[in-house]
Amino acid sequence: MIAVQLLWMPMVLCVMHGRLSYCACVEVDSDTEAVVGHGFKLGCISCKMRGEVEASASVDWWFQAKGETNYSQIYSYSGMVGMITDERFIERLDWMGSKNTFDLQDGSIYITNVSLNDTGTYRCYFDRTLVFNYYEFHTNATKFIHMNVVPKATRGMASILSEVMMYVSIIGLQLWLLVEMVYCYRKISAAGEEALRESAAKSPLKIQP
Repeated sequence: MIAVQLLWMPMVLCVMHGRLSYCACVEVDSDTEAVVGHGFKLGCISCKMRGEVEASASVDWWFQAKGETNYSQIYSYSGMVGMITDERFIERLDWMGSKNTFDLQDGSIYITNVSLNDTGTYRCYFDRTLVFNYYEFHTNATKFIHMNVVPKATRGMASILSEVMMYVSIIGLQLWLLVEMVYCYRKISAAGEEALRESAAKSPLKIQP
């Protein structure tokens, strides 16, 4: 019981002080392989190092198509309002980042109906202002995502290995159960034979007429 309470305590404190700090912010890399005709999330997370400090941020997305040398701005999000700035992505971009806050830490976007022309490098730019008692501090972060668009979904090596390990575990478990059943059967059979021998030894000998 004490161990369970110790495990739950950090979670309870994290919920109670959720307004003061972002306890669950983790910078995870975005996926990089999209499939033609499907949707794809471009992940971009920039965690604030001082959770107790008020802040505001804006996010800009830029795109460099495969074979091009320059970046073009495709999306801008500031003041809880997003705007598509590239006609190639009109009605195909949605905001998937932090909601209902000026203090953005998740700047992800979602592309619908992906095409081969969407292959290229995406640049996510965070511009953050930390508000202290007597001054403001400006900081920024840039992340690059190299997205490759394929006609059909391909399975990653991690997925293949996990499936192989699953089947190996199932087969191994079945073999272990089979061995246990054979062992138990032999043990019960041996115990039964021993009991019969003991019973025969204890029974009185019949007197021949």
